[in-house]
Amino acid sequence: MSAALLAVENLGKQFGARWALRDLTFTVAAGEIVALVGPNGAGKTTLLRTLATLTRPHTGSVRLGGLALAEQPRAARAAIGFVGHQTFLYDDLTAAENLHFYARLYDLPDAEARVRAVAARVGIANRLEDVTRTLSRGLLQRLTLARLLLHEPTVLLLDEPYTGLDQTAADWLDQILVDAKRAGRAILFSTHDLERGLALCDRALLLRAGRIVHDLPRGAWQNLAGFMAIYARVLETNR
Repeated sequence: MSAALLAVENLGKQFGARWALRDLTFTVAAGEIVALVGPNGAGKTTLLRTLATLTRPHTGSVRLGGLALAEQPRAARAAIGFVGHQTFLYDDLTAAENLHFYARLYDLPDAEARVRAVAARVGIANRLEDVTRTLSRGLLQRLTLARLLLHEPTVLLLDEPYTGLDQTAADWLDQILVDAKRAGRAILFSTHDLERGLALCDRALLLRAGRIVHDLPRGAWQNLAGFMAIYARVLETNR
């Protein structure tokens, strides 16, 4: 592993009187895939949305490479690719128009070639002229992944990215993440598909009640059953 592309220190996020995130400190290195694992309400989505600049933290700091998120938010956003529960696509535009819109936002040179390349990468090259609202859930997720890849971000943040994908598309996503790892990007993702997620990741961060209660390297488990035994023990210990 090389130097950290994502560095989080003492991150906290509060909603009213409730702390959704508390004192989170961790890094994700270039060429590293890290899975976020935890029960519903553990803070996984809040963490990813905070790192993606969709909500502001109340405490702590985030750095993306050499950029401080609080001090250089525009430059930092250019380094981030995010897939969440919302697609951030415009229903009345075609798939191609959505991608061209984001290409303009990122001021990409040769946008047409880039749009065609990412569409082919996620298997929707023949659906670019379809109006977005007519696409199935699986095709919408593929288009969202194309948006993620469009500007070649160095840090990928994905919240349940396998939702709505069939087996072929899920395998495609696996390969996209592996390719991103090989290209030296940092990947942080959450998933309820633990078997698939654990097969990909280098580490698993276990969250409970907004805190990281364990940081497990890949060698800590041999299979899904072994991971679940550790997971149950850690959650019970940190009640």
